[in-house]
Amino acid sequence: MSAMRCSAEKPEAPGSHPHRRGGRMLSYIERESPVHALTGAVKCIVFLLWSILTMVGYDTRVMAVMAGLGLLLFYISHIKFREVAFICKVMSIFLALNLAAVYLFAPEQGVAVYHTRHILFEGAGRFTLTKEQLFYEFNIFLKYIMIIPPAILLVVCTHPSEFAASLNRMGLPYTIAYAVSLTMRYIPDVQRDYETISRAQQARGIELAKRRSDGKRVPPLKRLQGSLRLLLPLILLSLDRIDVVSHALELRGFGKHKKRTWYAARPFSAADIAVLAAALLLFVLGLWFTFRDGDRFYNPFL
Repeated sequence: MSAMRCSAEKPEAPGSHPHRRGGRMLSYIERESPVHALTGAVKCIVFLLWSILTMVGYDTRVMAVMAGLGLLLFYISHIKFREVAFICKVMSIFLALNLAAVYLFAPEQGVAVYHTRHILFEGAGRFTLTKEQLFYEFNIFLKYIMIIPPAILLVVCTHPSEFAASLNRMGLPYTIAYAVSLTMRYIPDVQRDYETISRAQQARGIELAKRRSDGKRVPPLKRLQGSLRLLLPLILLSLDRIDVVSHALELRGFGKHKKRTWYAARPFSAADIAVLAAALLLFVLGLWFTFRDGDRFYNPFL
């Protein structure tokens, strides 16, 4: 019995229950991978260069290569898709809404960008479907595919303390860097509080699940009303946590000095320098290839 009790009370190893991690959103996931081994400062710099290239460029060839590299980084990080499935689903919904809104408010934007017009479908009024519009929206889709994997990896592959130390090393005041670290640390806590409150409310008879215990479906409007009842206790719990943390920081004299040391800070290794050099090279090549003909839009219709 004692052996069984010790086995049951043994703490879980990091990453040993990926199905539980799948319910968490944007929390640090410990793994042994080349991406995790890089210092937080290098990952921040690489993501900054990646983001600039994503924002300024519309060359489909460059975006396709960078999107492929982003998916490759995701693969070698050993992060499972189910562990970040929720945030991927949210971003997919946002992407679909964005693409629909672009067509709804500017159905001829592709024509204005590429200066040609090849009609695929003649719709009602101004709502025609052209090859240029499809290609333009495909480029928007590529932009999302290009930036989402590195953004997720930056959060889930970097320990919050090291992330704060990296931001401070890059010149951000340590008070702001520490606030970012606390935010990253409390995202899982907020989700845990939400699950606890949700179970408590369901025990009181508030319908939140898709189906009742008898198998009947719960109307979406009723589920939405039940979810809104979770907000007030969740907000109160979050405010209470903020109050406790702020008092603890104040009692310890946080912010008194202009500089501080970081326990989680790490010096650059040879791998960090190599990755940083490769990222700078890719950034320069991407900008050159995008603007070499004087236009940041790749136009296959000319």
